[in-house]
Amino acid sequence: MTVKIGLLGLGTVGTGTAKILLDPTGRNPLLQEIDISKVGVRSLDKPRQVQLAPGVITTDLEAVVNDPENAIVVELLGGIEPARSLILQAIAQKKHVVTANKAVIARHGDEIYAAANEAGVYVLLEAAVGGGIPIIKPLKQSLGANRISSIIGIINGTTNYILTKMTTAGANFTEVLIEAQKLGYAEADPTADVDGLDAADKIAILASLGFGGRVKREDVYCEGIRQVSAADIAYADQLGFVIKLLAIAKGADGEISEQLQLRVHPTLVPKDHPLANINGVSNAVLVEGSPLGQVMFFGPGAGAGPTASAVVSDIMNIVAILKSSGLTTTLDPLLSCVHQHFCQVTPIEAIDTRFYARFLTKDLPGVIGHLGTTFGNHQVSLESVVQIGFQDKLAEIVVVTHQVCEGNFRTALDEIRTLEAIDSIPSIVRVL
Repeated sequence: MTVKIGLLGLGTVGTGTAKILLDPTGRNPLLQEIDISKVGVRSLDKPRQVQLAPGVITTDLEAVVNDPENAIVVELLGGIEPARSLILQAIAQKKHVVTANKAVIARHGDEIYAAANEAGVYVLLEAAVGGGIPIIKPLKQSLGANRISSIIGIINGTTNYILTKMTTAGANFTEVLIEAQKLGYAEADPTADVDGLDAADKIAILASLGFGGRVKREDVYCEGIRQVSAADIAYADQLGFVIKLLAIAKGADGEISEQLQLRVHPTLVPKDHPLANINGVSNAVLVEGSPLGQVMFFGPGAGAGPTASAVVSDIMNIVAILKSSGLTTTLDPLLSCVHQHFCQVTPIEAIDTRFYARFLTKDLPGVIGHLGTTFGNHQVSLESVVQIGFQDKLAEIVVVTHQVCEGNFRTALDEIRTLEAIDSIPSIVRVL
């Protein structure tokens, strides 16, 4: 039985996907039963790294979706539109969908999955989070017996590369970003990566799977790495930490949790933590649940090969189901999406966490005492207060707190800014 697929997009990931499907030798024999029927691209003029039969490539994206021979539509265009419309169009024709598009799933997953469930088709997205790292299917299947309590990940390779290079070379953000762009690790417009938007899309998807509810992407608190300085990385090192951009989803009661924490931000990570040594463009996701405990998924988070590997694994899953049960099938609840309720997300100001803050102060007596008193008045307990040295005739003081309510901490900072001795607060970073 040959299953025909329509491929939307022949960029980096699309090309990697086509290469695997066109060269099945030595791979799972199921690949020999998959045929690329049509490929939709934006331009016919671009040189291609794969050889396809004449007439297979077209700029008519809807023709790929509408081709009655295609049982599966693989969307690798990226972006919101026309990806969303084409996915919904495929679903309306009862075609299964495989996508690597985290943005469209994070923002329109509710609409897409409702349509897919009604049509009785699958929408699989292993490649949308973590590149080649298997994390979507493990959350749906392998870890399904657990009550998930937290999902914490380094899920953006660009920012991880930048922070790693800043740490190892003592360089500042701007110069490392320029280098990352030259190496192809960062886009010409790096906003989605360095401002945390890409990671926020991904943690929204992971939280939805791990905690069994729908997540509104706009509920994810998001903070990027532009304000992280070489000085903060150096001080973190002295204090026993490294700085990573973490995506965090936490729930008190596993799948029955009424309240989730959903946030993306730079974080001081203790050097003995499993995520502390994930460097370069690598990704990792640390999942904690009961009764399993902790398990970490680590590997290449982007690139043609890793991401295409995940795309093809989804295609194979659907083909295996079609092969075993025919073209009409009852959806496997471990592969489909059956979420009904929306998760309630705790406002960032109500979350308890630790903080690192760096102050520049005038060289006046009693400054540290004033800081301690003000924090104490707002129920902020300090773990350490260290005067590092002087910068431009200003004393540099670093504070690390115990677990505190973020709202209380922010209120204390507002009051501290009014103190005569305080020149500025250059850095505020949460601590894991």
